Amino acid sequence: MGNTIPEEKTEEELWQQYRKKKDPAIREFFIKQYAPLVKYVAGKVAMGMPHNVEFDDLVGFGVFGLIDAIDKYDPEKNVKFKTYAVTRIRGAIFDELRQIDWVPRSVRQKTREIESTISSLEAQLGRTASDHEIAGALGMDEAEYLKTIQKISGTSILSLNDVWFSGDENDKVSIGDSIESPSSLNPDVMVVNDEIRRVIVEAINELPDKEKKILVLYYYEDLTLKDIGRVLEVTESRVSQLHTKAILHLRSKLTNIRKGIV
Repeated sequence: MGNTIPEEKTEEELWQQYRKKKDPAIREFFIKQYAPLVKYVAGKVAMGMPHNVEFDDLVGFGVFGLIDAIDKYDPEKNVKFKTYAVTRIRGAIFDELRQIDWVPRSVRQKTREIESTISSLEAQLGRTASDHEIAGALGMDEAEYLKTIQKISGTSILSLNDVWFSGDENDKVSIGDSIESPSSLNPDVMVVNDEIRRVIVEAINELPDKEKKILVLYYYEDLTLKDIGRVLEVTESRVSQLHTKAILHLRSKLTNIRKGIV
């Protein structure tokens, strides 16, 4: 085929060809074709990040995810490449951010403390704990608890993209991968362990409606926190706070579920 891409080839035909031959020219074509997607995802991640996290660095991290997506994409799975790539790009950015350890230690410790408290409390209660109950367990009043949630809100997104279960290369699933349309959960969206996906979806469905809606709007509908604020008619900072609370509750539920199934 050489180094050129025949113009008459459809994208679907190119995917089929790349799947068989891994032609570098086709790979380069797809990298250029979807480069704007990397910038879009990096832009979303950049919002809410501290000033020391550079946008260009996020784009650079995301390119690795795009290349990974191109190499692993299977057109037979009936999912659009863009949908598949967004998750891989986002995951690559978070992987790099974790490695450079950009989250202050004090914030990380406070996040773990709250998460552990929620996990223990909800295991005892057998239901989602209220802000008042969590604050009491932490020895805070409710206002102080919500203020703390706001402080850690800029780091919470990383937690949602941690790999929650990992077997072989095709058996990895992050919580973020599992948030799909509330009306239809397509098991072919990702190649993941079905049982793990089931318990994650179950945990998401047990969240309070507003928190669940924010997760779906952010991860599935791909809205920014500002856009979600407009939809729910609340401030962006309130959306950020609710987003953080949703993740803390979700990870706590999954910790308890995991203890029961592993």
